[in-house]
Amino acid sequence: MSMKEISAGGVVYRKQENGRIQVQLITDRYGKISFAKGKREGNETIDQTALREILEETGIIGKVDCLIDIIAYTYYHPERGKVDKEVHYYLVESVGGSLSPQVEEIRSVAWYEPLEAWEKQQKSGYDNNDFILEKALIKLGFEL
Repeated sequence: MSMKEISAGGVVYRKQENGRIQVQLITDRYGKISFAKGKREGNETIDQTALREILEETGIIGKVDCLIDIIAYTYYHPERGKVDKEVHYYLVESVGGSLSPQVEEIRSVAWYEPLEAWEKQQKSGYDNNDFILEKALIKLGFEL
């Protein structure tokens, strides 16, 4: 019997006054490009987890557009044994707050033009996040 662990996060975007879209990327504590995410707490829904983690890690208040996808994998925990992990990623629009990284968790957070974000993900991101960002950009109307 394996434990189940659920995390959630999001690809956050903002619409600028000129209608252009920018995408938020974080640099995690290992120096890798990623998205804000974290473990579900208490009775919160999975999308509430995503929005709370985005707010805590990046200072941005978000609104969920839709689920992008779920990454599922199994890892081994020394005390708890086998853990089935699910990470739910949402497409999230920034509706408020101001960018400030939670330095205990991440190194930095910034806004990027979509194709620049894609290049950064390709160069410095985690492989299993490629399709998450790709799907997010396609949903936002970008051809890669």
